Amino acid sequence: MNPLISVIVPVYNTSKYLSKCLDSILNQTLKDIEIIVVNDGSKDNSQQIIDDYSTKDNRIKSIIKENGGLSDARNVGIENATGEFIAFIDSDDYIDSTMFEKMFDLAKKHQSEIVLCDLVKVDEKGTEFRDLPQSPQLPEKIVLSDDFTIFGEMSCFACNKIFRKELFVQHRFRAGIHFEDIELIPKLFLDSTIISKINEPFYKYFERQDSITKTHTEKGLDMFLAIKEVTNYFYKSKYNTFVSELKRFQIIQGYYSYLAYVAYVKNKSLKIQLLNELNEFLKTCKLSKKEIRKYKRFDINYLNSLPLKKRIYYELALINLQLLSKF
Repeated sequence: MNPLISVIVPVYNTSKYLSKCLDSILNQTLKDIEIIVVNDGSKDNSQQIIDDYSTKDNRIKSIIKENGGLSDARNVGIENATGEFIAFIDSDDYIDSTMFEKMFDLAKKHQSEIVLCDLVKVDEKGTEFRDLPQSPQLPEKIVLSDDFTIFGEMSCFACNKIFRKELFVQHRFRAGIHFEDIELIPKLFLDSTIISKINEPFYKYFERQDSITKTHTEKGLDMFLAIKEVTNYFYKSKYNTFVSELKRFQIIQGYYSYLAYVAYVKNKSLKIQLLNELNEFLKTCKLSKKEIRKYKRFDINYLNSLPLKKRIYYELALINLQLLSKF
C-alpha cells in the first residue's frame, strides 16, 4: 500500500533546526506518510541527523545529492514520491501535529486537488509574531469555476499545502531561479478543479533575520519571469476568462511582493535598475495606478490595510518609482 502523503524535506546546512522539523513531521496524528529527506550537498552535520532519524523510523527515506538548489532537491523528492498526495516542508520550519490529518480529511471530503492552511511566522525562540492568513473570507470548499478569487490573492507558498500527486505529472519546480514557488504553484491551481482550505496556522514559518538582506540581489528580476510564465499558462487554461483575477495576481506579486523584496536591496544602482524593470512590467501588463490602489485582498483594500510606513513606501512608488532609490 502506498502512503497517503509523501512529505518532501529539502535540507541544506540546517542541522541547527532539522531535528525540530523532523520531530514535528514524525509526530503527525496521520501516521500513513513517507518522509523523503533530500540532502542537497550539506556541508554541516545534517546527514548525521538524518541517518539517526532514519534508523529509528522506517518512514524516512534519505537521499543524498550534490548541491543543486531548492528546486532541484524538491524535484528529486517528487520523482521518488509514492504517496497519494505530496507535501513540502522546509527543513528550518515545523508544523502542527494535526496538520496532515485535517488537510487530508478535507481533500477526501471535497475531492480536492489542493488543500491549504494558514501560516504563522516564528522567531528563533519559536515565538509566533505574524499571522499569514490564506483567503479567510472564502469557504472551506472552493470550486474554481464558480469562484476564482483565490487566484488573485493567494500566497504562493508550496509549504502550507498538500497536492494530489497527479498534478506533478507535467510539472516540476524551475531550477536556478528565485521565486520558484510563484512560477509553479499558480499553474497547479490552474490545473485544479476544487481547492479546500482550513483557517488554522498549522505551518510554522521560521524567519531568520540574519538572512533577509543577504539574499536580496538582482535575482529579484526573476519575479517577472515567474509572472510571465504564469500569465502564459493562464491564457492556455480553462480559466482564461477570469482576466480580472489574473490582473490581481500580477498586482500582488509583481507590484507589492516585488517592492517588498526591493526594499531590502542595499546597492543604489541595482535598486534603480530593479525599479526601472518594475516600470516596464507595469506598462507591459497595462496595470494602472488606479488598479493598484484599488486592489483588494480578502475583501479589504490592501494598501489601506498596511502600516503607515509601508503605505507611504508603496504610494511613493506610484507617484515616482525613482524616489525609492533613496530608501
